Amino acid sequence: MSSSPAPTSLQEVTVGDVLRPATTTVETDAHLASAAYLMKRSGDSALVVMPEDGVGGPVAVLTDAHISQAVADGRDLEETRIHQLGLPRPSCVDPAMSVVEAAERMLAERLDHLPVVDDERLLGLVDLAAVCRILLRHADG
Repeated sequence: MSSSPAPTSLQEVTVGDVLRPATTTVETDAHLASAAYLMKRSGDSALVVMPEDGVGGPVAVLTDAHISQAVADGRDLEETRIHQLGLPRPSCVDPAMSVVEAAERMLAERLDHLPVVDDERLLGLVDLAAVCRILLRHADG
């Protein structure tokens, strides 16, 4: 989170102000059962998938919807690895991006989560609910 003074206008609110630290990540070779367990334990609806070698930024965002789809497809969660799902590269954003810009990108790209990175270093994850809370708070104010 930012240590700067509280933003006064909606245009001043950044993704860095509303992100949730990404303390729970998973590697591409993890099986879906372990990812589901991590989601349940952390209370998260998405995990940021990081490369096996730890080099570079996020390679995907795995959501509870991906796991549900795997179950619906009859996949064995103990055997299926994250990399086998063919998840797209995530749309990563800079912490200085405005929440308004993030909302526009999320709507345009039909995304529920955006990894927040600074020079390929994962800072956290911003979700659509957090963005909507800020937009609604400022719409009322």
